[in-house]
Amino acid sequence: MAIRTTYQGGSRFYVNPATKVKYPGVTSVIGMIPKQDFLAPWNAKMAAERAVDSLPFIQQMVATAGRDAAVEYIKGAARAYTKVRSDIGSNAHDMFERMIRGEGGLTERDANGDFLVPVHPDMVDYRANFAEFLAVVKPQFAGAEDIAWSERHEYAGSFDIIMVVMLSLDAFGRLRVDHENGTPHLLLGDWKTSAKTYTDVALQLAAYRYADYIVDADGNRRDMPEFDGACVLHITPDAWEFIPVVTDEEVFSYFLSLRKTFRWVKEVSKTVLGTPLAKGGKLVSGTQRRG
Repeated sequence: MAIRTTYQGGSRFYVNPATKVKYPGVTSVIGMIPKQDFLAPWNAKMAAERAVDSLPFIQQMVATAGRDAAVEYIKGAARAYTKVRSDIGSNAHDMFERMIRGEGGLTERDANGDFLVPVHPDMVDYRANFAEFLAVVKPQFAGAEDIAWSERHEYAGSFDIIMVVMLSLDAFGRLRVDHENGTPHLLLGDWKTSAKTYTDVALQLAAYRYADYIVDADGNRRDMPEFDGACVLHITPDAWEFIPVVTDEEVFSYFLSLRKTFRWVKEVSKTVLGTPLAKGGKLVSGTQRRG
């Protein structure tokens, strides 16, 4: 039976329908990292920009729906932007998967080099850059969008891709794509469409790499392979980069620390305060009596 997902307390959980076992998702575990200092100023900036850019509309909203409605509209600026970016990322991931599977003719071009199949305007540049990645790197795909499942550490998560890429070392000992003299490397990969590549992708890929096994869309289980490394494809409408990512046991140990923190926040912390042994009335301090 296929694994299903559910949300509880703002976190995603993966549920085995046969055993009813429920494990938190990798990205929810990584969400235990404190938010960066830039988020508060960024939220304020988004709200201010929405207020200034929509001033006539907001004035009308105050007149017709009231002040509270206008405040909610301004306050939701960052959330609305994040939703739009999330939808674009989801649509891009779906398109990438269909492209590597050869579905829908998404990679086919005419004599002028133009793509035959139209896509949404938001996806045009993503498709062109992903097609260039496929042409330059020439990855051979061995799996996509399956679930990494860890019984031992009780987590799960859906990874983007497993691929084989021909790589060699340059004069400085750095990996490079090399189709002529390289050797095949089995890589665990992730697609990122955010504005930049963030370091927590290492935690994410390490969690997938050290999971116990893989569960496919039909619920079939297979062993997690031994990977030679991991990479992230950072792709935007303007450019793409194929970046190696460290996913060794040390990085994985930091993910496990976050898994422990997740258990504290979501489970253990709710059990540590007991029923009051005694209660009384309103306490009045000496300072209050003197005042």
